[in-house]
Amino acid sequence: MSRVVNWLQHHETRMFHFVNQRIQHFFLDHFFSRITHLGGATATIVISLCCALFGQGALQTAGIQALIALTISHIPVAIIKKKYPRLRPYLVHPQTITYKNPLTDHSFPSGHTTAIFSIIIPFVAAMPILGIILIPLAFIVGLSRIYLGLHYPSDCLVGSLIGTAASLTTVALWG
Repeated sequence: MSRVVNWLQHHETRMFHFVNQRIQHFFLDHFFSRITHLGGATATIVISLCCALFGQGALQTAGIQALIALTISHIPVAIIKKKYPRLRPYLVHPQTITYKNPLTDHSFPSGHTTAIFSIIIPFVAAMPILGIILIPLAFIVGLSRIYLGLHYPSDCLVGSLIGTAASLTTVALWG
């Protein structure tokens, strides 16, 4: 079993270094530094709350569902971060490229990725055409977390799964 784990860790570290170091570009530095905030608490709460309070019909329902999914999704995130304290990549790999104000809490799973996936699904369920924009946007937020040296790929993968599961459950139980 440890051979499999070592193989997975090795390849994940290689993927991390590729995204964090090999595709560096001035434009991407600015783009990812800004887009990553769409998965932060402020953006996800404000977007969901505004839709819940000021939206009408399906938009209002999606906003309420997004708030519920966002809340539910962060319960397992908090538990997992305490139970499996994984250091952030920039703390483990000295050659990691980081940007201003790197986080110091545990990296597994990615809270930003969890948040963005938990709020987009209700909107896509309500208006499927939004999926063309929102699903790639959520993946880009996850990618930004790796690019900025804050998360490993598996942190973002698990975050996306938790956020998606919480929002699919919320939407399914709503109706």
